[in-house]
Amino acid sequence: MGTLAVATLHQALRKSFTTLESNQKVWKSVLDECSPLMVSLGNLAEQSRALSNVQISNTALRSFPDLEERLRFKLLQATDTVLGKLNEKMSSLQSVRDAISNQVAAVLQLYEQNMHSMDLLTVTERSPTTPSVADMLEWLQDAERHYRQQYPFFPIQAWLFVFVLYSSPFSPLNCCVQIPEDEDSVSDTENTLCKVSFFVESQ
Repeated sequence: MGTLAVATLHQALRKSFTTLESNQKVWKSVLDECSPLMVSLGNLAEQSRALSNVQISNTALRSFPDLEERLRFKLLQATDTVLGKLNEKMSSLQSVRDAISNQVAAVLQLYEQNMHSMDLLTVTERSPTTPSVADMLEWLQDAERHYRQQYPFFPIQAWLFVFVLYSSPFSPLNCCVQIPEDEDSVSDTENTLCKVSFFVESQ
């Protein structure tokens, strides 16, 4: 019974690590796509602040009626477009997080259903190509925790708040133009995928 339980669990673990690897690639790709959008948002914020600091009525442009209002409207339209694209990226990141969480939850449930048929030696046994069940379950939970903590790293409402904040003459212009990412956790996930590569490829 223990051998069958381990074989079933190994199959589920392989699926989980395959899901983790494919979704990690999607996650990194989406973050790369977010970076230029964040830069665009910062640029629009800077333009808005510059517009607030200029008295158009005291310049040669005063002959253009409602110029400041029209410029402000265009900036807000452009900002809304960027925020909309960022919101789409947030949805993609949420999908990645949910896919990983669901897969890890499924393998943990399978382990709990079969844990009584496996003794401690079976769960902790490892070989040069196959990590122990205990280690792999822990690695999966660490990876799932990383993605759960990373999303949402910056809610879309916060980006809108940043834009409003940038519009103030007293606010900094460089406080939020990068996507934060826990490099140590990313490295840990990549190391985990390396440690299970032989196991995942074996059938």
